[in-house]
Amino acid sequence: MPKPYPREFRDDVVRVARNREAGVTLAQVARDFGIHEMTLQKWLRAADVEAGVKPGADSEQARELRELKRRNRLLEQENEVLRRAAAYLSQGNLPKMMYPLVGELAADGIPVAVTCRVLKLHRQHYYRWRTQPVTDTELAEAYVANAVFDAHRDDPEFGYRLLADEARAAGHSAAERTIWRICSNNGWWSVFGKKKTRSTQRRVAGPAHDDLVRRDFTAEGPNRLWLTDLTEHATGEGKLYLCAIKDVWSNRIVGYSMADRMESAIVVTALDSAVARRGADGHRVTGCVLHSDRGGQFRSRRLHQALFRHRLRGSMGQVGSAGDNAAMESFYSLLQHNVLNRRRWNTREELRVAIVRWIERTYHRRRRQPRLGRLTPIEFETIMTKTANQAA
Repeated sequence: MPKPYPREFRDDVVRVARNREAGVTLAQVARDFGIHEMTLQKWLRAADVEAGVKPGADSEQARELRELKRRNRLLEQENEVLRRAAAYLSQGNLPKMMYPLVGELAADGIPVAVTCRVLKLHRQHYYRWRTQPVTDTELAEAYVANAVFDAHRDDPEFGYRLLADEARAAGHSAAERTIWRICSNNGWWSVFGKKKTRSTQRRVAGPAHDDLVRRDFTAEGPNRLWLTDLTEHATGEGKLYLCAIKDVWSNRIVGYSMADRMESAIVVTALDSAVARRGADGHRVTGCVLHSDRGGQFRSRRLHQALFRHRLRGSMGQVGSAGDNAAMESFYSLLQHNVLNRRRWNTREELRVAIVRWIERTYHRRRRQPRLGRLTPIEFETIMTKTANQAA
């Protein structure tokens, strides 16, 4: 089953359909975007419901209902965790090790993430405990930790040396260094201890990827090499930022996103849109290289996580070298001359509709490119895909 189209793409199609010129039919708009006319009509009806023009439950209300059901189910799970934890800790003949309780709750259908969050445990530690057997040393240290915790709860003024004395008095043998490590790992410090201040150092950008392209902007098939970059243009309401992703094989813009702020979210949204749209077309994106410059948005942790989630590989050019991403710069140059600099734009919405219309209608389906044998990107992908299927 193909993945649904991204929400931003559907909104852009609805904008273009509503602002279409006189004489342009819905069928023509649907063909320009490569979707079925019935799909476009369904999107328009859903947009009318959300705008209040037509009666019905809009997507926001449906989303709120799903969110309320999810929160209700989550509250029930959290209450069950607290109830079972209270009963578990009330058994005096058992050590206060919570990991067995996490396993029991997981067997009853409560997610490990919920239990660990309520009990303030680390999931990684729980899974490590499950894969590695508990040694006698660890079990003895756990009993010592329980005794230290009881002593610290009764006398918060005690430092680790006095807590060691209390643990020995309770019948546990442990060195002061071991007691200090237990207190340090759990944050059990004397209330008279020196407060530790958090570092105020500025967060630095993530590591840069190696240059896997080296200015070789060619690909033997779809979803082998994608290029991306950011651009901006001023409107009467402020700047509009655009992040586009181009497939080098056919020069098609497989994903894009626009926003009023240049943050990493715009890049992640464009990448998610590209993966969703290519998946809807039946293409595989695993192993594809995403090449960009070394801007902070492309080195963010969110984009690194998105690349890992979609099983893509990152690539970056050198600092201050525009030629390392020249193929993407050429697309933005066309956009600049054909759309951005043609007139003054009063609103971001007006410019957004113009950009989407030019990409989907003109660039993809009407602008023939010499590198593609005087074909448009859509014609090139259609012909080459049919040829590959016949050869297979």
